[in-house]
Amino acid sequence: MGMTAMEGINAKFYPRLRELGMNPSLVGSHGFGNGPASRANHAECIARLREGIDLAAEFGAPGVITFTGMREEGLTDERMAQNCVDCWKEVIGYAEHKRVNLCLEHLNSRDDSHPMKGHPGYFGDHVDFCVELIRRVGSPRMKLLFDIYHVQIMDGDVIRRLRQHRDVIGHIHTAGVPGRGELDATQELNFPPIMRTLLDLGYTGYTAHEFIPTWDDPLASLRHGVEVCDV
Repeated sequence: MGMTAMEGINAKFYPRLRELGMNPSLVGSHGFGNGPASRANHAECIARLREGIDLAAEFGAPGVITFTGMREEGLTDERMAQNCVDCWKEVIGYAEHKRVNLCLEHLNSRDDSHPMKGHPGYFGDHVDFCVELIRRVGSPRMKLLFDIYHVQIMDGDVIRRLRQHRDVIGHIHTAGVPGRGELDATQELNFPPIMRTLLDLGYTGYTAHEFIPTWDDPLASLRHGVEVCDV
């Protein structure tokens, strides 16, 4: 299909990607449910992020994913925000040294219909707020994972927000809205203009397909998504 990278796979397959002339487009770390909004998770988050940074540097991935984690009862928004910033500051110097980005992903908290379609209780659920956290870390290696699906559900105005946050975007995820299905005519977003906007902005990072296939042939779904986004 002409793709040069892949993500969402176990790191044990990274050597195979290398054999195929591909890279992991983004390396995993801690999960979205146990992020740094809670200080109890900091040691694990820092360890997993450093491990991910090492893998990214070894296999040519530009970034490692990170999350805020879930809201913690009894903590104010500002306390959780500062917890996140403090945690990322503990590891961002290592990311800078290895020339790897930390990519913060926002997730929608509205959809409770499926565990992969929405995440009720997630702290960093608005993209503008996540950008604020990124700016508080104050490093060119702290980036935004702009997930088009989650942005549309929580905030909308996708193209304007791409332009607004162009300087901190380090990675892109796609999926149709509202069903997180293929990028086809059953969904409300028109992806070619979104992709052309990324080109206009000079974006050079990866755009990764993260939809849940509904067609009988998942490879046909993926091929269609690649073709739709090839502008």
